[in-house]
Amino acid sequence: MLSSAELKKKILKLLKEDEEFRYAVAGLIGLDEILKRFEKHDEELVKLRKDMVEGFKRHDEEAAELRAEIAQLRQDMLEGFKRHDEELVKLRRDMIEGFKRHDKEIAELRAEIARLRRDIVEGFKRHDKEIAQLRKDMIEGFKRHDKEIAELRAEMAQLRKDMVEGFKRHDREITELRAEMVKLRRDMLEGFRLLERHINALGTRWGLMSEEAFREGLRGVVEKELGFKVERWSCYDSEGIVYGYPSQVEVDVVVHDEKILLIEITSHAKVSDIHELRRKAVLYEKTTGRKVDKLMIVTPYADEKALEAAKELNVEVYTKV
Repeated sequence: MLSSAELKKKILKLLKEDEEFRYAVAGLIGLDEILKRFEKHDEELVKLRKDMVEGFKRHDEEAAELRAEIAQLRQDMLEGFKRHDEELVKLRRDMIEGFKRHDKEIAELRAEIARLRRDIVEGFKRHDKEIAQLRKDMIEGFKRHDKEIAELRAEMAQLRKDMVEGFKRHDREITELRAEMVKLRRDMLEGFRLLERHINALGTRWGLMSEEAFREGLRGVVEKELGFKVERWSCYDSEGIVYGYPSQVEVDVVVHDEKILLIEITSHAKVSDIHELRRKAVLYEKTTGRKVDKLMIVTPYADEKALEAAKELNVEVYTKV
């Protein structure tokens, strides 16, 4: 019987020399699949090696082309550097010449600046002197202007005061003139109305306007001028007190402050009108039982005899129409 060491040695030898035994053992211990994968990996490695060789070959070709291109670039670069070196030499020569020219111009400019500085200093001195004189003249001018402005302000204040007083005086005068114009307009209108009434009275007298139309027009004037409310009173005089025979009698009546006034409006007052009004008053008192306090004739024209009769019979004649 083999010992443990001899058995291990025998098994190892079989694993190395006997492929079938090796695979059988591998299968028993689960290495069969691993070995198959190794074989597959070997195949893939072979393929990868082939691809790698082809890639290296391709890269070698590209590297050769790049080397050739680099060589061309190096040649071009060297030629460019050579050209640039020549250009730099030329530029350096031009730069040196330019610096020399600039140095000369700068030296001339420095001399010009020194001359300008000298002129500026002299100009500043002259300007300082002129500015001092201008400042002195300006101060004196301001003083003179301040004095003139103060005088002008005082004069303007006085003018403003006079203007305000003048405006007040003009306002008073304008107010008075307006009042006078209003009064003049009122008097003028009243004069026109008076003239119109006189013309109407003349027209009535000469038959150009009826007495009744004139009376109606003048009745409104009486109401406005005297402040009376005129009413027409009419009555049938059966006894003939007024005209001596039975007739219809009319007269204007005014009740003012509880007093009764009889008013006769006519374009031309005659003596007969005075007596007729007295008889109408008698008829009115007898018919109404009320006492007549005042008799009045309103007319633009009245005869001298009519005025005398009115005075004797206590009849007031109003001609301011």
